[in-house]
Amino acid sequence: MLPRALCLIVILSLLTPAFAKDKFSQPRPIQLDRDGEKWAQKTLHNLSLEEKVGQLFMIWVRAEFLNVNSPEYLQLRDSINKYHVGSFAMTVRAEGPFLYRNQPYEAAVLLNRLQQDSKLPLLIAADFERGVSMRLYGATVFPHAMAFGAAGKLDYAEAFGRITAQEARAIGVHWNFFPVADVNSNPANPIINTRSFGEDPQQVGDLVAAYIRGARANGMLTTAKHFPGHGDTATDSHLGVAQVTGNLARLQSVELPPFRKAIEAGVDSVMVAHVSVPSLEPDPKRVGTTSPAIVNDLLKTQLGFKGLVVTDALDMAGLTRLYAANIGRAAVDAFKAGNDLLLIPADLDASYQAMLAAVRSGEIPQSQLDASVLKMLEAKASLNLQKARLVNVEALSNLIGELANLALGQQMADDAVTLVRDNGKLLPLKQMGTVNPGLPYQRVDEVRNRLVVIIFTDDVRTEAGRMLERQIRSRVPDANVIYVDPRIAAALSDDVLCAVDQAQSSLDKLKAPPTAADLASAQAAVDSAQNNLDKLQAPPAAAERYMASRNSTVSWPISAGEAFSPRPSTIPACGPPRSLSPENVTTSEYFSDSVTDGSSPICSTAPLPRSSSRSTPWRRAASRSLSTGAISVKPVTRKFDV
Repeated sequence: MLPRALCLIVILSLLTPAFAKDKFSQPRPIQLDRDGEKWAQKTLHNLSLEEKVGQLFMIWVRAEFLNVNSPEYLQLRDSINKYHVGSFAMTVRAEGPFLYRNQPYEAAVLLNRLQQDSKLPLLIAADFERGVSMRLYGATVFPHAMAFGAAGKLDYAEAFGRITAQEARAIGVHWNFFPVADVNSNPANPIINTRSFGEDPQQVGDLVAAYIRGARANGMLTTAKHFPGHGDTATDSHLGVAQVTGNLARLQSVELPPFRKAIEAGVDSVMVAHVSVPSLEPDPKRVGTTSPAIVNDLLKTQLGFKGLVVTDALDMAGLTRLYAANIGRAAVDAFKAGNDLLLIPADLDASYQAMLAAVRSGEIPQSQLDASVLKMLEAKASLNLQKARLVNVEALSNLIGELANLALGQQMADDAVTLVRDNGKLLPLKQMGTVNPGLPYQRVDEVRNRLVVIIFTDDVRTEAGRMLERQIRSRVPDANVIYVDPRIAAALSDDVLCAVDQAQSSLDKLKAPPTAADLASAQAAVDSAQNNLDKLQAPPAAAERYMASRNSTVSWPISAGEAFSPRPSTIPACGPPRSLSPENVTTSEYFSDSVTDGSSPICSTAPLPRSSSRSTPWRRAASRSLSTGAISVKPVTRKFDV
């Protein structure tokens, strides 16, 4: 009896390390080995038709605490059991411009629980375009993609992929819907802009490839989006059907090169956009997502892509407007066009039933269904999820927000600061105003404000501009910072003008008058911006009125029509009307992403597009330096889901 017991103890002691290793998922470079291939093939053979169809769908899961018996969690579990959903897209609650970020612990616990409730391992994806910190607190903060284009360092993009992969895998997210391979070639684009690495196809492709290498080496699946290119559009496909008007030659030279480089770098998936491309698909009722010519012929056959093809979210208006009478049909047409994964259906039940009916009727061949399901299973096996699907929640404090990573994220943003022109010698902003006392309770006489900062934002209740304010106050403690959004602009106009009038005494300290070249450049800015002025909301109009009221040096960005035009106007409440003399005008451009609060990206060289209720991609921050008589303007962009 005793020897048998000793033998059992020895066997258990030998097996314990293996059990401990496999208990939690251990990220490794993306690789499908022979064991993974066998598991995928065997699993496919054992799945019913209903289970196969369910593996094709991905639905939302919001990272938050949920009781196991709460209606929200029961609905998630029902989606797994009833519809056999094979993957989830992790996000957070959103209301208008607000993203209610949550904690990594809550996300990891919820995802672990879903994995435990699922028969098959779940693929968990997320839209981490600016890293995990885009959705969760505590993670490494990165600037927008265009900042990496400004810095111009491929090792930054690769480190961006590496760190995002490490932090995402720590919470149980395996797949990032990034990088954006779109070329920001249309100044009127309301949805891509700073989400793109830039406007040079060669540079965009190089940065896309670098990100893919860094992410895949650290165990995260990647996605090149939005095929065949969403950069040359003037419509937000969340709201309507966007159109790519370029001919085949332009597509081959501008839009497609970054996707070719992504495929060469081993990208795991390509996301197809809800865009109309007449040069590729003449049928106006078909967008990229539902076009066999774009998905099967161009992406798979001509470009040779063998990985997962993913639809953009099926609940976006760019697609749903075409299927309002039969919303489930969108999933069928997208799958027939060559997509493997059906992302965020507008109606899961209708889409699931429509897919089942199409397979049973023979409209969708069984072979095509099996091929797509096998791709999904092989993606799970490449992550080794068939052996370990849970994450170690206790390890999060060691893996999320490492100090070295935080410092690197800040360095990336600092290196992206771009000074285009400063002929007025306004920068750097000098320390001035009230000096903070060295001891507590020490009485200090406050110096009269000499800097008024006006920050234009979509909504004053958001975080946009807060880091900018802190940075300014660290240099000018008594700066008067005023936030304005379209809702309150009219009511605040008089207060803004009064605030700058109160600093009148510093207007005497003007710099030397501009040169003839400066005046010519300024006039070009005014002319190029004239058509855009009618599109501006009340905040720019208020700044414009103030500029028109001063005989002083004025500076503003003039890139591609991005400018305030100084023209005479009436000044309410704070003084008589005055005009701006052309001989006192000079120009300055200063674009920056030096503070990584997720709200201050490097600006795109683009004019202001018309805003919409859901898509307002430009926020503006204008600052008036009365000690030098200067106005500077800074655009920032908003956060979007896929």
